[in-house]
Amino acid sequence: MLFTNMSFIGIDPTAGQRPFAYAALDNDRRLLAIGQGSFEDILAFVAGQRQSLVSVCAPRRPNQGVMAHPEVREHLSPSPRPGRWTNFRMAEYLLCQHNITAPQTRSQVEMCPNWMKMGFLLHNRLESLGYHPFPSSDSHHQSLEVYPHACFATMLGLIPLPKNTLEGRIQRQLALYEHNINVPDPMRLFEEITRHRLLQGILPDDDLHSPGELDALVGAYTAWLATTKPDQVTLIGDPEEGQIAVPVSELKARY
Repeated sequence: MLFTNMSFIGIDPTAGQRPFAYAALDNDRRLLAIGQGSFEDILAFVAGQRQSLVSVCAPRRPNQGVMAHPEVREHLSPSPRPGRWTNFRMAEYLLCQHNITAPQTRSQVEMCPNWMKMGFLLHNRLESLGYHPFPSSDSHHQSLEVYPHACFATMLGLIPLPKNTLEGRIQRQLALYEHNINVPDPMRLFEEITRHRLLQGILPDDDLHSPGELDALVGAYTAWLATTKPDQVTLIGDPEEGQIAVPVSELKARY
């Protein structure tokens, strides 16, 4: 797949019905767009791309029951205990073996949280627009699933701080900055903190992206890496059920 003038897009639907966060990078990891938009706004944006790989921060489809099959379970290392993990996706089980917790994707859509339902719908609409599951070597429009918590954990080599805290946002943006994504250096925040501002409870965090934007950014970065350096990305899980992409060539034994 040629990636000249290609865009790499991350979409975070974890806000549910509220505006989705999105981010787009070019071939040189320069920021093309970032912000929030409605479901239809996001679809219009990706539909207008000539070549793109879209990362969605949500499962592709509900649990397909793969982990309930004995022949699948016995080939996993370690094999799950009898009766355990039968209503989880394989990707979720495998991440947990590395101490990376993942939300459970249930087999019944009605039992899934709203952000997952929106993710299913987004994946379906992308497919209707001609986006094929990655990797599809002959397609100019592809999509993949990412789990931002796992992406940041593997990039950092440890479990990140909570994403809704100031320190968690700084840590995530610093990880992106260190991987040459053209986001503002979050360490500049400390240069602007004064005694007066701290006493007044004012922190100069204008250059820090929101948790949703940071999740979308790491999704876009993973899409860029999957295209330009595919050997530096690991796909976890069963292809038919849905694989999660993480931006490392190999996972540590434990995070």
